[in-house]
Amino acid sequence: MSAHTYSYQFQPHKVRAEFFRLLPISLFVVAFGAAFGLAATQSGLSPFQSILMSFTVFAGASQFGALDLWGTEVSVIPMMVVVFAINARHLLMGASLYPMLKDVSPARRYGLLLFLTDANWAVSAQDYQNGRRNLEVILGGGVVLWLAWVLGTAFGAYFSGLLQNPKAFGLDMVLGCFLLSMVLGGKATPRVVVVWLVAGVTSLAAWKWLPANMHVVVGALAGGAVGLFWLEPRASDNSEHAGAEHDH
Repeated sequence: MSAHTYSYQFQPHKVRAEFFRLLPISLFVVAFGAAFGLAATQSGLSPFQSILMSFTVFAGASQFGALDLWGTEVSVIPMMVVVFAINARHLLMGASLYPMLKDVSPARRYGLLLFLTDANWAVSAQDYQNGRRNLEVILGGGVVLWLAWVLGTAFGAYFSGLLQNPKAFGLDMVLGCFLLSMVLGGKATPRVVVVWLVAGVTSLAAWKWLPANMHVVVGALAGGAVGLFWLEPRASDNSEHAGAEHDH
């Protein structure tokens, strides 16, 4: 049995290009990192502990969720459940990138996924949908977002009074608008439209009637189920059909 050949080759100049491609989004990540740094210090963490948490964890929403359970006595199991629920979407995000990730060695694959975020996943998924294999954005874009998150946390931890409420400036909508632009920029086939509609409707229903943060997982699973059972015809099938019509 021959060993698997890992054919994906990372190109350093593309990694640098993707770093700067996501640099504008990272500026807004700094603002939310500052909000986390502020919240962390108010919850009893030292500035060093707050920065260390962002440096090693790099998971904004779940870090905020962990702070809600933080205290003199930390309930580890409930915290693990909350963090897993919030981050469960990464299971689906990673699975959607598997057609590219399978061509990367395991060591690089799992190291790369440490930098996976909503923003760089959306860019990579859209590029793949448009016929371009782009894992460089996971690395380059992930690094700039990670640096922005750590920098923002440090800013909030040490200068906590300067940016206490990013939502007051509408900064909470920036990432949502960015992700929406990624959706609208993709191929609008009937299958894709139905997938997004089902995901949107089910996530709204889950947001209204299910526990907090479940809407992300429910919407992703519902949309993924539609995509699983409604497959796009393969290019080979189309060419064979066209050839048959030509013969007639």
